[in-house]
Amino acid sequence: MANSTEAVVLDLKDVELNEMDPEKQPMAPAGETNGALKVKVLEDEADTKFTGLSKEELLKVAGTPAWVRTRWALLILFWAGWLGMLAGAVVIIVQAPRCRDLPPQEWWQKGALYQIGAVEAFQDSDGDGNGDLAGIKQRMDELGALKVKGLVIGPIHSSVADRPDATQLTEIDRLYGTMDNFTQLLETARKKSIMVVLDLTPNYKGEHPWFSNNTILDPNFQRIVKEAMDFWLEKGVAGIRLGGVDQLKELGLLDLLEEWNNVTANHTTEGKSRVLIAVTDGTSEPDILAQLNQTSSEFLSSQYLLGMPARPRASDLASKIQNYLEAAGQRWTSWSVGGPQVGHMASLVHQDLLRLYNILLFTLPGTPFTNYGDEIGLQDQPGQPAKSIMHWDSTDTFGFSRKVLPIQEVNRNISVEAQKDDKTSLLRLYKRLSELRGKERSLLHGDFFPLERLLATEVYAYLRVWDQNDRFLVALNLAETPATVALEHEHLPTGATLVLSSDPQRQEGSVELNKLVLAPSEGVLLKFPYTA
Repeated sequence: MANSTEAVVLDLKDVELNEMDPEKQPMAPAGETNGALKVKVLEDEADTKFTGLSKEELLKVAGTPAWVRTRWALLILFWAGWLGMLAGAVVIIVQAPRCRDLPPQEWWQKGALYQIGAVEAFQDSDGDGNGDLAGIKQRMDELGALKVKGLVIGPIHSSVADRPDATQLTEIDRLYGTMDNFTQLLETARKKSIMVVLDLTPNYKGEHPWFSNNTILDPNFQRIVKEAMDFWLEKGVAGIRLGGVDQLKELGLLDLLEEWNNVTANHTTEGKSRVLIAVTDGTSEPDILAQLNQTSSEFLSSQYLLGMPARPRASDLASKIQNYLEAAGQRWTSWSVGGPQVGHMASLVHQDLLRLYNILLFTLPGTPFTNYGDEIGLQDQPGQPAKSIMHWDSTDTFGFSRKVLPIQEVNRNISVEAQKDDKTSLLRLYKRLSELRGKERSLLHGDFFPLERLLATEVYAYLRVWDQNDRFLVALNLAETPATVALEHEHLPTGATLVLSSDPQRQEGSVELNKLVLAPSEGVLLKFPYTA
């Protein structure tokens, strides 16, 4: 064996470089074979090997006092750190604000109900120019896009005006279709997560909704109504609407509503409740507030907001709403401007306030009721407020199979087709409001705080607040002139974000609440986050 400085030459020929691309082959020095690599390794380095400590040596080291102390120190540090993190987590949980329990809500409390009282005016399907049940089914995609929670349809039962003997509460008038059409409508609506409420007001074609007083006092007639409710609930409707309960009140028969309310309650299945909607046709504030406390149905629907001028004062509107909420107490409320018997919102309020009223309905605590066509600003046909034809497109027939009424000039350019792709349209505003109403907790069941100091400025403003969720602020300028207001409340920050405005030209962004500028007849919906 040579000295340690003598080199051992290893010829590595396992790597063949000749197979490489010619341009990638290394240039070999003269006298050496291309592809052979010479490596020199010192003999002492080639023979050197590293070996760790043996088991006996490790045990000897591990048993030394220094290493034992080190192990104990590391163990103590580990457990101290772990216990410290646990204690910190407990403190955070204990000191963090507690979330309020969500109140139980039924489906009719989670969004708007869309009323199609005049089925014959909504959409025809068979070319006769009369709207029918199959036509409603055909338009279910458009109805689903509105994000409403339910449809209130009818009445559709066979009836002759003021003749109880010719009224069949469990049979469908042939003008509207067949029982198969109704069943298919229910199934299509169910797939869209839309519930269907059926109006079962007996004498809907006559002068008094319950025929004569003698008729409603007849126990046999009362039994027929109850059996009809059972029949339709078994068919799958999600609720029953009964109009004209004022007549029951006059006769001292409001206890019938409690009995009929039990009928809907008994049909609750698989966690899906059924609802009884009692409707009063009066507009007197004292009478409506009295019935609100006396009626035992799930909730009372009324035209409470109609007993006001087309452009009300902010103080009057605020007082009217506050009176209703106080009278309702813990009972669920509902709001509407227009309906099957009185006509469309666009014909009942000042045109400049139409968008503002939509913001109002969808942000007050309670269920908003809207009439078909309110989402596009449809106005009433003269003399026929309850039967204005729905405008689906801008053709002469409005999307029906044939022209059934003369074109009303004010409605000529109003249609679903014209508004669905227009970001500034009333239809887009309606859809956005309906979507927010159905998903934002502060709008679903938040507390209601009016900002009363602003009423002298003709601005009505209020807060909707729920626990640790985004808060919503509504400001409505009911005047024909601009307004600059300072919004102040213990729950308010200095600024908020604009969610939407009734003014299509208003740009989204942040606003200062101490000098909020509102255009004439403008309503805005603002939001700001919860802060501890």
